[in-house]
Amino acid sequence: MNTMLARVVDAAHLAPALIPLKICPKAPPGAQQYADDITGYVLWGVIILFSVGVIVAIGGIVAGRIFNMPHASKAGIVGIFVVLLAAIAFVVAPGIVDSILGKGCI
Repeated sequence: MNTMLARVVDAAHLAPALIPLKICPKAPPGAQQYADDITGYVLWGVIILFSVGVIVAIGGIVAGRIFNMPHASKAGIVGIFVVLLAAIAFVVAPGIVDSILGKGCI
């Protein structure tokens, strides 16, 4: 009988440790505004980098044609495709990460 009581006490003691806690991440008061500002700055920076990448790639194509440098034209064309693929990944990647991680706490 002693061993049966010990098993019940051990099971009761371990039960809270087996239940996953639902702790939802929450920003401190007033911090969401700053997080939104930083996110906005990063998004604008990425848009500017995409624009600069396309302009540089087009410049490479034009310079390659003007100065008869086919390798520069090919690099410009590759650059445009790289920027376009990066833009597509920039739009698609957050959806993939959200689907993997789930919605979190509701």
